[in-house]
Amino acid sequence: MRNQIAERGRRGLVAAGRGLVLFGLSLQAVLLTVLLTVAVGTVLFPGVFLVPATIMAIRKLADHSRRLADTWSGVEIPVPYRPRPPIAAGAKGWWQRWAWLLTDPATWRDLLWLLLAPIVGASVAVLPAAVLAFGLFGLAQPIVWRPIVDAGGNNWYVMIHVTGPVTAWSAAALGAAIVLLGLAIGPRSLLTHARFTRWLLAPTPHTALALRVRRLTETRTDALESQAAELRRIERDLHDGAQARLVAMGMTLSAAEQLLDHDLQTARALVGEARTASTKALNELRDLVRGIHPPVLADRGLPDAVRAVALDSSQKVTVSAELPGRLAPAVESAAYFAISEVLANAAKHSGAERVSIDIRHRDGMLRVTVADNGRGGAEIGRGTGLRGIQRRLAAFDGTLTLNSPPGGPTTVTMELPCELSSPKTTLSCATD
Repeated sequence: MRNQIAERGRRGLVAAGRGLVLFGLSLQAVLLTVLLTVAVGTVLFPGVFLVPATIMAIRKLADHSRRLADTWSGVEIPVPYRPRPPIAAGAKGWWQRWAWLLTDPATWRDLLWLLLAPIVGASVAVLPAAVLAFGLFGLAQPIVWRPIVDAGGNNWYVMIHVTGPVTAWSAAALGAAIVLLGLAIGPRSLLTHARFTRWLLAPTPHTALALRVRRLTETRTDALESQAAELRRIERDLHDGAQARLVAMGMTLSAAEQLLDHDLQTARALVGEARTASTKALNELRDLVRGIHPPVLADRGLPDAVRAVALDSSQKVTVSAELPGRLAPAVESAAYFAISEVLANAAKHSGAERVSIDIRHRDGMLRVTVADNGRGGAEIGRGTGLRGIQRRLAAFDGTLTLNSPPGGPTTVTMELPCELSSPKTTLSCATD
């Protein structure tokens, strides 16, 4: 009970501090409002240059507010802006930039948010800190410090009550109650501010539909490119591997056939070479099949397939999974190869000794977390294959989130929307 009270108090103090940060952002909004007014007032020159730059600064402030709403209150706000079109150089490019910014409905919603943010920031975000300050001021009112001089001439300070004991205790109790009120309303004020931000800065239904169509177009293109690349890889592996061995095996058997009548020993040796080549070709075909869809994945599901990969890893890998059923084959395959790629990246680039893999299914979402104790510093798109994984997951409307500060640890979180096809429960936790 005491720990819960302390935790609530800590959350209240943190929320009050964050409210002051949001109030600071509101002051920035006031400054940007003044700058935009000046830029519009000088629309001919230099307003033609100042207005687009000011709008871009407003967008950065709005994006920062969206991130804070998500990080502090769990209110996710998608970015609603239209993609930047090709812009020419020179004066024509400036007018194209004007048209791009001013015809975007999100720009006008940003401007409305810019006008209302200072009011909401002053009245909602800073409210917990103001209540706390007022309560602390009330606590301090009945008490002052007075200097006295002792017989030796030394100064001492003693705490005395300015008012009578009853009035002092009443003021202290009132101040304590106000402090508790400030701590209690802190998180709710943050949530209210986040919902206000979402109300103005989230995409409209029409914009959300357009963004959805754009995302589906991009993921379809990525899926087609990924499929084409996979087909080329299979064709190359077949041509350079199993196909070449089968051709060589056919030539060897043909030579052995010609030697059967007059050089049986050499023919027998050639047949042995052909048998060895057939074994290698079979192994290569099996490896190719595993690369397309591992049999263990089809037979035993995602947790056991990931555990089989972990057994081959040079690191100490812990695999835990809770899947109440089987995933759709396509989703299962995408998750398997994504986990395999992340595990390979950890072995190649992170220098990690331990890796933990957690696989869960909650509320129609497959969530996979891969964490290692490596050196960190990983970035999406920096040649570590994470961008490819992100594109693979995007084809299924999935996401990849990376947290890899310099010095580590690195945590990769992958989420895929999916449903389960069997009521059978798979609950396992093992260390490989």
